[in-house]
Amino acid sequence: YCLNTNTHGCRRIVVSRGRLRRLLWILLTLSAVGLILWQCAELLLNYYSASVSVTVRFQNLPFPAVTICNINPYKYSSMKDYLSELDKETKKALETFYGFSEGKSKVRRAADEWNSTESDFFKHIPLLKFEDFSKTAIDLRSGQKRKIEGSVFHKDSSIVNSGDSNDIIGFQLCDANNSSDCALYTFSSGVNAIQEWYKLHYMNIMAQIPLETKERLSYSADDLILTCFFDGLSCDKRHFTRFHHPLHGNCYTFNSGENGMILRTSTGGSEYGLQVVLYIDEADYNPFLVTSTGAKIIVHDQNEYPFIEDIGTEIETAAATSIGMHFTRSRKLSKPYSDCTETGADIPVENLYNKSYSLQICLHSCFQKAMVDSCGCAQYAQPLPAGAEYCNYKKNPNWMYCYYRLHEKFVKEQLGCQQICKDACSFKEWALTTSIAQWPSTVSEDWMLRVLSWDKGQKINKKLNKTDLANLMVFYKDLNERFISENPTNTLVILLSNFGGQLGLWMSCSVVCVIEIVEVFFIDSLSIVMRRQWQKAKKWWNNRKRDQLGKPSQASDPERQGHDNPVCVDEDLPTFNTALRLPLPQDSPLPRTPPPNYSTLRLETAFTEQLPDTLEVGQH
Repeated sequence: YCLNTNTHGCRRIVVSRGRLRRLLWILLTLSAVGLILWQCAELLLNYYSASVSVTVRFQNLPFPAVTICNINPYKYSSMKDYLSELDKETKKALETFYGFSEGKSKVRRAADEWNSTESDFFKHIPLLKFEDFSKTAIDLRSGQKRKIEGSVFHKDSSIVNSGDSNDIIGFQLCDANNSSDCALYTFSSGVNAIQEWYKLHYMNIMAQIPLETKERLSYSADDLILTCFFDGLSCDKRHFTRFHHPLHGNCYTFNSGENGMILRTSTGGSEYGLQVVLYIDEADYNPFLVTSTGAKIIVHDQNEYPFIEDIGTEIETAAATSIGMHFTRSRKLSKPYSDCTETGADIPVENLYNKSYSLQICLHSCFQKAMVDSCGCAQYAQPLPAGAEYCNYKKNPNWMYCYYRLHEKFVKEQLGCQQICKDACSFKEWALTTSIAQWPSTVSEDWMLRVLSWDKGQKINKKLNKTDLANLMVFYKDLNERFISENPTNTLVILLSNFGGQLGLWMSCSVVCVIEIVEVFFIDSLSIVMRRQWQKAKKWWNNRKRDQLGKPSQASDPERQGHDNPVCVDEDLPTFNTALRLPLPQDSPLPRTPPPNYSTLRLETAFTEQLPDTLEVGQH
């Protein structure tokens, strides 16, 4: 191979004279092979990398879906019958803990002033005051000290100074099947502790109310939307689709595409987007459930689920909020370039939202599935899986403790959801820029509120308050669509060209050399191995037949066996002089050429007759 190959390095190793030159060519050839392997490995890594190309298009863009929710999910006046007991106990707790009731300062009530019958709310989740971060706490319901067992979880940020340790308030959740297995959840602020305690009981109550009833208790489109304009034209509630959210009540989506038609806009700017005036009705807010006033909106694609609680933008009352949008469409490459999924079909998690796949949908669905499997019921804030029901402590007395334990594992990524769920390869994004201005102005406040009151159907002498209203504008700042896509940096053609360049640069090798290598080291090697195996099998078969016939083996005949010449031990090829110095075999003389038989030699003339011209010369 080395004498006939087109690879110069291998040929120079064989034909070079002298061991030093041969050693140098071996080192150079091995170095070149190492460089080829290194460069080819770099080319392979570069081949599986991805580059990002950005394409900007100016065109008529589809307008996204805009989902609007009141921060207060249900009208407090309609919910009083369901929440009366919970509100009553909350007010008593505030009076006992902080010495005030109905907004007026009072002296704290003694523990024995409580009703003799213990409330179910404090029975399931007792509120506690902790002393100096110790395991001793005061039950604010009974006023008695008791020793607390269990792990402590501080629910507020560790960055915030908790202040005096006496202000630490929390509650204890215990396993209903094992009272010694408990967890303590502490808060540095009494506001957070009361709200969390109220929210747990609130979800427990709402889980038992039918969906039709909850939709009736929440805000209608006529209640929420006062005026509407899109692209300079008037719109109304027929352009909005109702969507019930467990935590935000009735929400309304503009341009949902439910009827198969998606609105588009051909001009950017605030005058050609969506303009709505919302009626918030602050007076009918639940004072314990929400502490802020306004609305929440989210801009999303028609096929996406609106996660109001995660990424919603809050809209302030008595203000005009302008939201400018930039549209970006992104496309990532799937395996082997990135670990993303096209449709989510390869993710072993059931999609509970009936919308296109997203990472948030996968995470929420995974947690809800784990909740049903571990706790026997579903968490109220997420969609209900098939065959499951929402948790309430009448049917599932252990669900609160189970939920907190499971949520703790989810946050610490011990539940496995973050490892299973993947990003979507294709997604749309609207980058939002928000600006706020006072609305209505002082000089126009009077007449605007009167006109809006008339539109609302109220009496003129009972005009709306500006703190009940919010003005919202959503529009494209420009119609530039930015498209971000990942493309392979190297194609197969470029990879082969780079391989050829490296082989030609370092070893002056081409495709012919590669074919030679394949021929010698694979085809020829395989044929040699097969030939040796065939010879062994043939020899075994001949010996077997000879043994059966009783003939002696011919392998013992020394004349048929080969022998090694002791002179041919040098690694150099034999020359003519070394061949003359080869000794004779020691065992038996090799046959030689016999000497000539001189008796048989006769001298004969080349011609039978003498030529005439020679005779004349001889006569003279």
